[in-house]
Amino acid sequence: MISRRFWSGLLLAALSLTALGACTRDPNVRKQKYLESGNRYFDQEKYREAAIQYLNAIQVDPRFVDAHYQLAQAYLRLGVWSGAASELLRTVDIQPEHWKAQIDIGNLMLASRQFQQAQEKADLVLSKDPGNIDAHILKANSLAALENLPASLKEMQKAIELAPDRPRSYLNLAILQAGARDPVAAEASFKKGVQLDPKSLHAALALGNFYQQQSRFDEAEKEFRRAISVEPAKPVARVALARLFVGRQQRAQAEQVLREAKAALPNDPEAYRLLGDFFFTLGEIDKAAAEFGALTKEHPDDVKSRKNYIQLLILLNKLEEAAKLNDQLLKESPKDVEGLIHKGQMLNRQNKPREAVEVFSRALKSEPENAVAQYHLGLSYSILGNLAQAEAAWREAARLRPNMPAAQQALAGVALRKGDNELLMQTAETLIAAEPSSPGGYIFRAAATLGRGGNHAAIEADLKRAIDVAPQNAVGYSRLAAWRVLQKKWADAEKLYEQSLEKDPNFGEAIQGLIIVYAQQKRIPAAIERVHTQMARVPTSSGLPFLLAQLQIQQKDFQAAAASLEKALSLNPNYMEAIAYLGQVHATLGALDRAAASYEKLIQQFPGDIRGYILVGSIEEKRGNPARAQEMYNKVLQIQPENALAANNLAFLMIEGGGNPDLALTYAQTARKGLPESPNVADTLAWVYYKRGLFGLAVDLLEEAVKKMPENPTYHYHLGLAYQKSNNKNRAKTHLEKALQLRPDYPKAAEIRKALTELGG
Repeated sequence: MISRRFWSGLLLAALSLTALGACTRDPNVRKQKYLESGNRYFDQEKYREAAIQYLNAIQVDPRFVDAHYQLAQAYLRLGVWSGAASELLRTVDIQPEHWKAQIDIGNLMLASRQFQQAQEKADLVLSKDPGNIDAHILKANSLAALENLPASLKEMQKAIELAPDRPRSYLNLAILQAGARDPVAAEASFKKGVQLDPKSLHAALALGNFYQQQSRFDEAEKEFRRAISVEPAKPVARVALARLFVGRQQRAQAEQVLREAKAALPNDPEAYRLLGDFFFTLGEIDKAAAEFGALTKEHPDDVKSRKNYIQLLILLNKLEEAAKLNDQLLKESPKDVEGLIHKGQMLNRQNKPREAVEVFSRALKSEPENAVAQYHLGLSYSILGNLAQAEAAWREAARLRPNMPAAQQALAGVALRKGDNELLMQTAETLIAAEPSSPGGYIFRAAATLGRGGNHAAIEADLKRAIDVAPQNAVGYSRLAAWRVLQKKWADAEKLYEQSLEKDPNFGEAIQGLIIVYAQQKRIPAAIERVHTQMARVPTSSGLPFLLAQLQIQQKDFQAAAASLEKALSLNPNYMEAIAYLGQVHATLGALDRAAASYEKLIQQFPGDIRGYILVGSIEEKRGNPARAQEMYNKVLQIQPENALAANNLAFLMIEGGGNPDLALTYAQTARKGLPESPNVADTLAWVYYKRGLFGLAVDLLEEAVKKMPENPTYHYHLGLAYQKSNNKNRAKTHLEKALQLRPDYPKAAEIRKALTELGG
């Protein structure tokens, strides 16, 4: 028999389980548990995990203010600014007197240059809470941004009076004093902040940065080293010290600091990646790739290092190795946006832009605000020749990330092509603000000033500034040289191009510019000799023998040009321009089979590029193989349906060969739409009209063609026949006789004489 004690114990257990179940179903308990879990992750600096828990809490209670606010804080740490702003606005929507959220919104306004709105936000808080220190600081910073420094400093003093022992207030005051050009007061305030909290990493870094800005480098180094001792487990102070050494051109010391960081913090990804990032920043891609390749083996679970390694392999054009690693990444996570971006980049490099567009579109479907994906999507459209969509993608990338140099540089390229000096100036100013130590912004601003017809002194100043900020960069010297070319200061231009080549012997722009200087002075033999000299300095450059071939073609030395192009292709078998030029040289020499072989190679290696098909088509026309030529032109139109050249050639071959006249007319009209000023296109459309019996329309177009190219016998021949069919015998005879006069051995001479006989001539 079961005892009463057993039954009572069982009953108590059941009641306890019931109570527990009730607690877990209580939404207030559940949301609080999610919040507490998120806070624990937040304290451990695991902000992504924290954000997930805060989102869980909000799912339980959409009006849970604390969860919205903490989610905003997590987003701020992650750099998800739009998400942070959205959550802060939701916080104050639920609880308008949440002053911390109001101040955070004000600080975001300040960061986005909404200075007046930021001050108004500070005033709102102070009207309800006059003793709010953070509101006084927000107002002080807003006033400084509005260039009211006296009021700013006065407001900052109020914050210090309210809490005289608060270290961060002194640091903020110091920054404002430095902005007011009072370095003595600023130093005193920085030191006060350090004195109040000698263990503060932030204070030590702030004082070190101040010393660095004042060019007091030894004191800055001492302070950064003290910051490392304050928190040796955090890499940020080591980064500051390395940057100091880089700024002082002490590269070896900077590298040593980062190697020490890697050794001291072997399990901190932010620390052990620093050396690879350092090599990448210096443009030493090979070293960066080697470092990240080693890291992927040492830390196989570190996805970020693996992704960095893939990107570097792409930059080195090691696409097979990159694809292998990236395919594995996408196998593990098919929607990984960075993996998709890598894949799209590789497709672009393989000249498969249509496939790349599809991949980037998938990436943007997952992350619509990914500026990198938008930028590379723009590159795909650019390769396809769709410059309008390319520009739209680059504008979107710049909107999403205004300080993204690649997007701004792409837009600058668009502006240069379009002659849009306002856009060029805008991108230049953005680049200068984002990267004041990079030459690009100053160079683009000089170009915009030139395009506007601006003063020469400003152009000169910007180009010299480009050299001053980056004296080891070849670009500044080359662009100043180009400016000297415009001024026809040949000796100065030559000297600057040579300086550019000293900085970067493989800089194509500089050697091309130098050759232009030689050419302008009619020194082609000297130019050829100079290219030979550069080839000896940079024997691995495929661009130099290609440049040599262009000069040899100019000298009509086609055999030598062919040898130079073969040399270029031995160094870079995928050199598209060299393949195309080699085919043209062979065609000029009458070696049509070899020309066709070059063009077929172009098609094989770059199936998405239309030039190979057009060139093969032209060769097949010369060989008397119209069917094969038509096949090639059809391939072009499959890739670019509006390609005017292919449409024109295809229309002519079809109408000559007895093809579908309606389709031939469609192609001819497409060509006319794309090349409305071309006399050849006018002749083709006219010939289609002639074959269809529309002689009046044919005459109008042929008169236009003859007017533009009066020495072309074909146009006169066609016009003579069109006039004959229009019963205008005198004009018909005039143009037919002119065709024979221009070229007595014209292939259609027999037909012309027959027509003249019919006309009584």
